[in-house]
Amino acid sequence: MSADLPQGYRRTGENRVREVVGLGYHDLTEGLTIEHRPGRTVTEADNTLITTLSGNAAPIHLDAAYATHTEWGRILVCSALTLSIVGGMSARSVSALTTANLGLTDVQFTHPVFVGDTLYAETEITGRRPSKSRPANGVVSCRTRGLNQDGQQVTSFTRAFLLPIDPHPIRTLTNY
Repeated sequence: MSADLPQGYRRTGENRVREVVGLGYHDLTEGLTIEHRPGRTVTEADNTLITTLSGNAAPIHLDAAYATHTEWGRILVCSALTLSIVGGMSARSVSALTTANLGLTDVQFTHPVFVGDTLYAETEITGRRPSKSRPANGVVSCRTRGLNQDGQQVTSFTRAFLLPIDPHPIRTLTNY
């Protein structure tokens, strides 16, 4: 990229740039931590939708009268929603160009999430290596943490995925 090109963009023509979506395999070095933005404020509609779509009818997620009698005193956001929001926040930069997700492990929910909380995410790259079975791809592993507006960790998980070693052909082919 030339010095006059805004960060996060690549030139596609004269006086024309395109946003770069997804870091490449060589950008994701072990130890790199990426702070994902923007944050995402959890709404009651979010919680109701994911809870009912997933079939998780636990009253602590849906019934405000019931939830007032729990230790939280209010509705607790469904953990599937927390995982989905935090995982989704990391995808744009870490795995937007992924070929396949290989695994999600060591999922932990460490602090409650409530309607109105704003979630942020950060991902540390924990390793990468060329794929043995798919030589055009590399295996990247990372640990993602979700934090609330007060900086309290609410979730964390480890993920591994396949990423093209050279992102340029797929970006050219797909207009990314």
